[in-house]
Amino acid sequence: MRLLNASKYLIILTALFLGACAGPGHQEDATVDHTIDEVITELYQTKSQSELASLTHEQIMDLFSEDELQVLSNRYWMFDVNVPVVVSVIRSSRQDIVPFWLPERGFKKTEKVVRNRQIDYEIWQKSFDAGRVGLGINGFENYGLHYIVSVGPQNENEELVLNNFFPENQFVGIMEDGAFTYHDWTELVLMDVPAELEGQKLLTTIRGRGVETHLVNAFRITDYPSSNEPDHALLTWSSDPSTSIDIQWRTDTTVGEGSVKYREKGSDEILTEDASVYVMEDLRLVNDRFMHRYTARLRNLRPGTSYEYMITPQISWKETQTFTTAGDSDSFSFIWFGDVHNSPKAGELHNMAEENHPETAFYSIAGDLVGDGLHRNDWDELFEYSRNVNSRKPLMNVPGNHDNRLGLGAKMYRDMFSYPTNGPEGVPEGQTYSFTYKNTLFLMLDSTSPRDLQTEWIEEQLANTTAIWKIAIFHFPPYNFSAPYYNIQEKWVPVFDKYHVDLVFGGHIHYYMRSKPMKAGEVVESYNDGTVYVISVAVPARDRSIGEEPYAEVRYNSGYFYQHLDIQGDKLIYSAYDSENNLVDSFQIKKQ
Repeated sequence: MRLLNASKYLIILTALFLGACAGPGHQEDATVDHTIDEVITELYQTKSQSELASLTHEQIMDLFSEDELQVLSNRYWMFDVNVPVVVSVIRSSRQDIVPFWLPERGFKKTEKVVRNRQIDYEIWQKSFDAGRVGLGINGFENYGLHYIVSVGPQNENEELVLNNFFPENQFVGIMEDGAFTYHDWTELVLMDVPAELEGQKLLTTIRGRGVETHLVNAFRITDYPSSNEPDHALLTWSSDPSTSIDIQWRTDTTVGEGSVKYREKGSDEILTEDASVYVMEDLRLVNDRFMHRYTARLRNLRPGTSYEYMITPQISWKETQTFTTAGDSDSFSFIWFGDVHNSPKAGELHNMAEENHPETAFYSIAGDLVGDGLHRNDWDELFEYSRNVNSRKPLMNVPGNHDNRLGLGAKMYRDMFSYPTNGPEGVPEGQTYSFTYKNTLFLMLDSTSPRDLQTEWIEEQLANTTAIWKIAIFHFPPYNFSAPYYNIQEKWVPVFDKYHVDLVFGGHIHYYMRSKPMKAGEVVESYNDGTVYVISVAVPARDRSIGEEPYAEVRYNSGYFYQHLDIQGDKLIYSAYDSENNLVDSFQIKKQ
C-alpha cells in the first residue's frame, strides 16, 4: 500500500511542477507554480544572464508582493482539520536558510529532534484552530530534503480527521519509528521519534519537491541551444526492429512542422513521414527556455535493409543519417554502458566504441544518462557528444535516479525518447518496456519506479517469449559491495531464476563487477544454470576500496568502460573494454 500511494503522489507532484494547476492572480485562487512562473518570466525581461546567476535570497524576497508572499506562505501544502491541532514542521537541520514563513507565521522552533540514518531534523510547531491549514514553500534554494509534517489534536480525547488535501492523494501515515520519510525513498525511515509526537498523523512528500520554487542559483544556460536547423538526430525503436525505426530531433520554436524523407540506399524512390511535434520547456534555462521536439515513426520497412534519411528543412542527404533494419540472421552485436552523466568522457567512449565495432546494431545505457533529468542543458550535452552515433544506431535506455530526479519524475526523459509502450500498468510509459531483437529478449526495467508494480509483468514477458537469450537492464544492481538492493533480490531475482535470464546489467555504484553465475543468491557451476550480474560505469570512477564480494569473478575499483556483446545464434561472446581500448574482461556462453 505504501508503494501504491507513493506512486500516485509522485504523479501529482510532477503535474504540479509542470504548472498544471496554474490559476489567476487573486490571492484566494492563486497557486505557487503560477506565482513562480510569472516572477521568472518578468526576470527574463528585466535581468541579464549574470544578474540572474547572482540573485541572492534577499533580492528574491524583494521580487514578490505581499499578496504573492502570502501565496508562497500558505498555499503550497494544504489540508483541513476537524479539531484544533498542533502542526509540526519537521525540517532538515542542514538546510541553512529557514523558510521565511515559519517564524513570520508564528511557528516556534522546539528542542525536539527526529532522525533518519541520513540526517537530523529540527521541529517547528504552531497551534491551529479547526478548519483550513496552509503551509509554505521549502525555500528558494534547491535543497534536496524537503520538510515533512506531523499533526496532532490539541486535546488528546478528540479524534482528528484530515481531508481536502492539496496536493491531492496525500499519504497519511503514523508518526513512529520505522515510518518512511519520503515517497521516493521508502527505505529511509524515521528514528528517535519524540514521545509526544508518537501516533500523530504523518504527512510525507518527495525529497525534491522544493525545486518548484528554486530561484537561488537556479538559472542555467545551454552550450548547445536549439536553432532553426534540425539537429541532435536520434534513433530508437517503439515497434519491431526489423520493420520500423523512430527518428527524433529538435529545432527552436521558429520551426513549426517537421518530416523525414527516406529511401533505401541506392534507390531513387523517396518516401516521406510527417513528425509529431512537442513544445519542451525548461523554465530556468535562460538562453533556450522553449524548443520543439519531433518524432517521426517509420513503419513497413524491409527487414535487413539499409536506409538513408533526411530531416526537413535539410536539403541534402548526410552520411551520418542512415540506419539498417534487423535481418533474418541470428547473429548481431550491441554495446551497453553504465552511468554516463552527460560526461564528455562518456561521449568519447561512445564514439570510440562505434569506431572499434562499426557492426554494432544498437546501444544501451543502464540509467543515469544525465546529471539532472530536469535540466535540458544536460540532455543537450548528452546528445551533442554522441550526435554522429545516435543518428545512425538506436539508443535504447532505462532511467536511473539522476534521470528520475529526487522523486520529481522522468518526464523530460520520456519526452526525449520514443520507446515501446508495452510496460506494466502504474509505471509511466517508456520507462519500463521490452523489445525483441532477433533471438534476444531485452527487459528494460525502471528500478526507480515501484518494483512490486513490475514483477508480474516481468514474469509475463519471460513466460511468453520464444527468444533464446534473455537480458535484463536496469539501474540499481541487486548485488553490489556498497548497498545491495534486497527488494530487487526478493522480487525480481526469483523470476530471473525461474526463467533463466542470462545476463543482468546495471550501474549506479560506479565501479566494474562481473559476477560468477548465480541462482537464488548463490554461485553455481554453469552459465546455463545461473545468471551473470554485471555492474559498469562509463565516466571515470574514483580509486577506492570496494570491500568483499564472494560472488564476484572480475572487479575494477577505478576506470571507465564499455561492454560489447556478440551473439552468434546459440553462442554469446562478452567483452569489456576500458577507456584506453584495452580488453579488461571477457567470457563466453554456449547454450546447451
